[in-house]
Amino acid sequence: MSPLVEVLGLEFAYPPPEGRRARAFRLSSLAFSIAAGEVLGLIGPNSAGKTTLIRLLTKVLEPTGGRIALDGTSLGTLSRRELARQVAVVPQEGPPAFSYTVEQLVLMGRYPHAPGRFFERPEDLAVAREAMAATGMLDLASVAVETLSGGERQRAIVARALAQEPRLLILDEPTAHLDLRYQAEVVGLLRRLNRERGMTILLVSHDLNLAAELSDRLLLLDAGKIARVGSPEEVLDEALLAEVYGCPVSVEKSPGSRRLLVQVAWPDASDEGG
Repeated sequence: MSPLVEVLGLEFAYPPPEGRRARAFRLSSLAFSIAAGEVLGLIGPNSAGKTTLIRLLTKVLEPTGGRIALDGTSLGTLSRRELARQVAVVPQEGPPAFSYTVEQLVLMGRYPHAPGRFFERPEDLAVAREAMAATGMLDLASVAVETLSGGERQRAIVARALAQEPRLLILDEPTAHLDLRYQAEVVGLLRRLNRERGMTILLVSHDLNLAAELSDRLLLLDAGKIARVGSPEEVLDEALLAEVYGCPVSVEKSPGSRRLLVQVAWPDASDEGG
């Protein structure tokens, strides 16, 4: 698979906090790629740099060094509108609390393709309907987003991203705040998008088991640096995770499904207090 995204020597630093001695956070010498059609899982503890990396990949922030390329073209040469035609983001936060219908929300994904228009073209409506069909939301097109369940709302947001017709779909904690049923719905949707459409996906998640289940490779960030990148089996190493997350963990493989299962090694109650 050829790389769709290439990150070479990426550097970024926030300015130091005023009036504090705390050291400013920085990303240092990041280098990795995302192949076309690949699902790459981005994992790491809080403050590792995952959100900062998303902002750099979407030009919300500009790097202080290095290079990001999309299909060989430097992001620095693309306008945000041009980038939005190729990269879509499903954020952690849901849509604003306005009475949009599902169809109206999804049609917002067409804005990068013609921002000067006030009315949608038939082809925009066709793309939006296809996106709703792909996410199982077509029957709810006229329903107000604010009345949807958590899983339905998340699928509507994914449909809006698909309406952009992106080559890269970035998902930031897509199953956060969802119960098990809706988590299963979203996981099933992402699998279909990848397998049936060949969608390239960057999945950001604190759930290591979810990331291992969905991803071809994992990229583990630690304090702004890459701790390891590779297959889930290579990255989900007990000693490495214990070092990065600062707590003992166990990693097991299910005998039947061969799925990886990461668990915190909780301290025994008898050990507490000496």
